[in-house]
Amino acid sequence: MLEIKKYGAIDIGSNAIRLLIANVIVSEDKEPQFKKSSLVRVPIRLGADAFVGEGIICEKNISRMINAMEAFKLLMDVHGVERYKACATSAMREAENGKEVAAKILKQTGVQIDIIGGKEEAAIISSTDLNQLIEGDNSYLYVDVGGGSTEFTIFSEGKILTSKSFKMGTVRLLNNKKAVNKEIYANVEKWIKKNTKDLKKVSLIGSGGNINKLFKMSGRAEGKPISYIYLNAQYQFLKQMTFDERVSELSLNPDRADVIIPATKIYLSAMKWSGARKIYVPKIGLSDGIIKSLFYNKL
Repeated sequence: MLEIKKYGAIDIGSNAIRLLIANVIVSEDKEPQFKKSSLVRVPIRLGADAFVGEGIICEKNISRMINAMEAFKLLMDVHGVERYKACATSAMREAENGKEVAAKILKQTGVQIDIIGGKEEAAIISSTDLNQLIEGDNSYLYVDVGGGSTEFTIFSEGKILTSKSFKMGTVRLLNNKKAVNKEIYANVEKWIKKNTKDLKKVSLIGSGGNINKLFKMSGRAEGKPISYIYLNAQYQFLKQMTFDERVSELSLNPDRADVIIPATKIYLSAMKWSGARKIYVPKIGLSDGIIKSLFYNKL
């Protein structure tokens, strides 16, 4: 007997807001299958409000968020979604009016937004399909780069050894002063080196919109890693181009064309500090984790 369930996940990030609709195919003799049905991404850059000046999400962006939630509700209705969950990360977490905005959205749209912490975010993401990669006795540094923060998790022999969230997101790095970024990088370097020094042959696992884009641009087959040498060459190539060239010649979205530079630098730095020579890019993120957690009643 085959059963198909439909779930929705809303990921309110610092650079964009996403709605993922997925089919969960349940049959008696098999593991549940999670199939993406639809993914909608809207470029509402909340981090540009939350990480600068007074740290307040502006009225214009609140209005855009309300419109997005209304649109997402209609889309989920059309798809026949039976359960959904909305989670917000570092921009809403740090905005002075983050809780007020969530309350206003709930009142006007009926969508309840959970503002989650960095550790909870890392736990939801690592509940995804990482298992296929982290089996065996290998060691991995999992790096999830967002707009406001980056989550690092170290796996060895299939177990989580340690994880930490740093305020090192792409939108934040673009808005910060150089001295601030230098200090953040120094803290991350210290943490990675300390926690990977006793591990043999570490590989990176990367998640986030930017590494997915870089992987797509590489033309690699799914499941195949990208090498440090390739990623570094791509970084130098992207840096030499102007913002307009990255949009017109590489067909990058305008809200991707600027953040892809600091994102690539984070992945390269993490590879350098951990001694990793390759990075695996499974197509996973917070929204995938929300779907799985909903199905297994963990949320």
